[in-house]
Amino acid sequence: MKKIRVGIVGGAGYTAGELLRILVFHPFVEIVFVHSKSNAGKFIYEVHDDLLGDTDLLFSSEYHTDIDVVFLCVSHGEAKNIVDIFKHTKIIDLSHDHRLKYPSHQFVYGLPELQKDVIRQAQYIANPGCFATAIQLALLPLAEKQLLKGNIQAFCTTGSTGAGQSLSETSHFSWRQNNLSVYKAFTHQHLGEIRQSVHQLQNTYEEEIQIIPQRGAFTRGIMACLTMNLKLAFEEIQNIYTHKYQDEPFVWISERNIHLKQVINTNKCLLYIEKHENNLLITSIIDNLLKGASGQAVQNMNLMFGLDETTGLKLKSTAF
Repeated sequence: MKKIRVGIVGGAGYTAGELLRILVFHPFVEIVFVHSKSNAGKFIYEVHDDLLGDTDLLFSSEYHTDIDVVFLCVSHGEAKNIVDIFKHTKIIDLSHDHRLKYPSHQFVYGLPELQKDVIRQAQYIANPGCFATAIQLALLPLAEKQLLKGNIQAFCTTGSTGAGQSLSETSHFSWRQNNLSVYKAFTHQHLGEIRQSVHQLQNTYEEEIQIIPQRGAFTRGIMACLTMNLKLAFEEIQNIYTHKYQDEPFVWISERNIHLKQVINTNKCLLYIEKHENNLLITSIIDNLLKGASGQAVQNMNLMFGLDETTGLKLKSTAF
């Protein structure tokens, strides 16, 4: 197969670093350029030092359009200003800019477990947010069966890489270590895309989805704990989830309680279901930089180019 010619814009951040870690070893990819205004001319391994010995690519100050696909790893609000430069190629946008539908919208929402066939035919992909991915994968089987009722609470704890590389008080080691705090309660920016996907499957659901995000004292991973009221028997709920994800290579239903180290460094989402009388708890865990960002972006690229979606993504967790 002819190599897929890839470009990356915004090459110095965490998501670009993880993209590079995957794509350098992807059997069907040729990385043509990695753009970074602040690092142009430097070797990529000078910024992403985990790639020392794996690539001699330099950061570019120029965009190249003679490519098959470009990954936009830029800040929210910046991607929409770059799209026209690459309008004749395939685009995978990892920012928030194109996740919500609006008139003349040409981007397809890139959650493979929601609309894989549409992604295969797409020219432009809006890669989902990390919280949105963890929460949606926990909710979609019930939404598909029209079973969501009442308010849903999602208590989510994320690692410091979820805040990006820009330094702030709450990402500083001495503040974050041995600490825990809530931020953006009820107002997190991923709520819109979650409701959009739920309505795609269950358009009658009008209750609240309440997200309470927390900053965890670790670097990567998201644990989302969703609670709701549901009278359905536990065995029937378990069967709904098992059937929904039986052919999905990255989503697994665990019969035992789960922990973050099971998914770190992988493109997996693990789900664990508990029932206490009519109270349902669904725990969902992902690596925010992989299934929540760069791994899912590569999964989308694989689908867009007719590859097995697991290509380059068969990664083992760092469980110890």
